[in-house]
Amino acid sequence: MNQLLNANNQGIPLSILSTDNFDSWLSQQNELVRTWLKQTQYKGCGLSLIPNHTGALTQVVFIVETPEHYFSCGELAKQLPAGQYSLKADTKHHEAIAFSWAIGCYQFDVYKTVEKPQVTLGLASQTLADKVLKQVEATVLVRDLINMPPADMMPEHLAQTMSDLAEQYDANMSQLVGDELLEHNYPTIHAVGRASCHKPRLLDLTWGDEKHPKVTLVGKGVCFDSGGLDLKPKVGMRNMKKDMGGAAHVIGLAQLIMTNNLPIRLRVLVPAVENVVSSNALRPGDVVKTRQGLTVEIDNTDAEGRLVLCDALNEAQNDDPELLIDFATLTGAMRIALGTELPGFFSTNRKIANDIIDAGEDVFDPVWQMPLYQPYKELFKSEIADMTNCPTVPQGAAICAALYLQYFVDEKTDWLHFDVMAWNNRKLSGRPLGGEAFGIRAVYTYLASRFNA
Repeated sequence: MNQLLNANNQGIPLSILSTDNFDSWLSQQNELVRTWLKQTQYKGCGLSLIPNHTGALTQVVFIVETPEHYFSCGELAKQLPAGQYSLKADTKHHEAIAFSWAIGCYQFDVYKTVEKPQVTLGLASQTLADKVLKQVEATVLVRDLINMPPADMMPEHLAQTMSDLAEQYDANMSQLVGDELLEHNYPTIHAVGRASCHKPRLLDLTWGDEKHPKVTLVGKGVCFDSGGLDLKPKVGMRNMKKDMGGAAHVIGLAQLIMTNNLPIRLRVLVPAVENVVSSNALRPGDVVKTRQGLTVEIDNTDAEGRLVLCDALNEAQNDDPELLIDFATLTGAMRIALGTELPGFFSTNRKIANDIIDAGEDVFDPVWQMPLYQPYKELFKSEIADMTNCPTVPQGAAICAALYLQYFVDEKTDWLHFDVMAWNNRKLSGRPLGGEAFGIRAVYTYLASRFNA
């Protein structure tokens, strides 16, 4: 990634402008440039490679409607000849342009050889280049984790990823594996993952000064979700390698926090399991006692994410964190409500919610708050246990899933729950088909502002 951005201003000039500024820019160009653009019928939109009188590339112009959008130049690097380019744009747009330039070069290349753009963008400072590259690298980490085939991204692989991250940033990482979960009272994590030959585990990373404010991240790490005995249909199961997308999000966010050395005491909890069918698989109708002590009747084994999260959320309370945030690919209902490209979230603190929405708008990483409508808690009634793991009616399913999790969060804790797609269903500028990070730049921007980094 480092070769994509630097502080070298000696390359081919690359002018990136909004459509509103094109005429002004054009009036300042020499006759050769104006003639070239006229003869090539350039309409003041998109890319133009401008040669000199010998035919050598002498400058590039790229006109977009919104250069401040963090994905506006996502396809640009792939369209240019190899070489060093020097950015010429409004200074206030440099960060967004640099991010979209670099993230647009992303390709998942673990299993095949791909031709990568041989281009570098020169920025005004190395400080800016480094700042942008940290955001890009966190996004790439999230995408790579989600894109990995499930056979190569099981609970033990997630554990190795977090262990490597801990070593890189001088953090502490521990894990409970298999029956150790029962010994230390994490019964729902064990119940969901016990049927797999890939043992369930709870991954636990801590970093930072203990005197700093405590922020805890929890990520759903269902490395593959068959639905369990309530088996998913073929279409629904095809991309279920992405069901560990919540874990990928908190791992990427943790990297962003640590690499920028935010003054917080960070904890990351990832319940990592595979939800499969076997002779000892969790059954519809079973009753599981959670870490908190509530008993839960299993109405649907495909509502397993909330089961692994509830024990982890309960554990998170032990530190009395100032802020508790979880990410999960929890419900299809959220995608019905908001589509696949806008992540919904729930919050027990309206001010924090509004601040994160604003932060997301600033960095073009939009998020949308959904309501924790308390009357729907009545839908969790069970005749034989304290509650069920999901209502029997389909309406309001994303809200109900969040309400289930709220049972396991202390009332005084500021808590946010992100229900994300973690996947691009269509190719957009800088966003290829496959794994995607939603909301981590919004949350990081909020954290950096709140804790004065």
